[in-house]
Amino acid sequence: MDVDGFRALVERSAQETVTKEERVDWLEERLSRLTAEEIVDYEAWFTLCANRACTWDLYAACWTITGFGSSAGFEYFVDWLISLGRDVFEKITERPDRLVELPEVQRLFELSRNFSHRRISASEDGAVRLVRLTRVRRQRWPDELWPEFESFAYVACQAYERVMGDDTAHPGEAVQARGITSVFPFLSHLAEPEDEPWDFSDRAEYTRRLPGLARRYGITDEPQEHDKPSPARTRRTPWPYGPAWGGERTRAWSFHRKASGGRRTRERRHRQADRWCSAQYGRQ
Repeated sequence: MDVDGFRALVERSAQETVTKEERVDWLEERLSRLTAEEIVDYEAWFTLCANRACTWDLYAACWTITGFGSSAGFEYFVDWLISLGRDVFEKITERPDRLVELPEVQRLFELSRNFSHRRISASEDGAVRLVRLTRVRRQRWPDELWPEFESFAYVACQAYERVMGDDTAHPGEAVQARGITSVFPFLSHLAEPEDEPWDFSDRAEYTRRLPGLARRYGITDEPQEHDKPSPARTRRTPWPYGPAWGGERTRAWSFHRKASGGRRTRERRHRQADRWCSAQYGRQ
């Protein structure tokens, strides 16, 4: 199986099915009709595509859109990107910033805007500003639309087991025998994207590399008073700090009684919850 055969099979699976589960079943059944060597070919091309997409720029784009920076989450994001077909894959790997142009991602932005209601109230003296976010759904995006497709990466394994008649057989060993090694999962400095890492919280660098995403999320290269230097700027690390711009974080207030009888407010910042908030409302 050459790369064109691999791409044709991936794209036809999208045409013949509706859901992700149906697509995985369809691919597994089709691959099971092939020889073991052809299944290894499929797995080899899949691995090469995933390796090509494993770059820091695409990792930053994934982190910004999904709000999560785990290596596993990025791997499943790349699986999803491969499933979108040759044209999309080539466009995004060449320029990750073009993710904002994809209809699939535009749909996610639309769903994010309708994910919750936002209310703001302030005290009479304006000293306290309370932001309330009420979710209207259990999750931001439906599973079928979420930009990850972990099971898509396993279809060759399932088909290989069926063809070999051995549930311990794995095509990855044959792929490695060809000199092809997957960079996923990158869990240490020994396994990470090969290009030069950069600090995702560096506004100037972010806007230079990903201008489209920067505009979409209201990110500018102007320094903010709440910006703090990241350790990633002073040492090499396989885990660059993600965007941590304070203006995009939700705020939760707690009140404590002072000895004088007055109230003291404490502001708590929540990194995880703020990713979807910034997707909806931009930088406040």
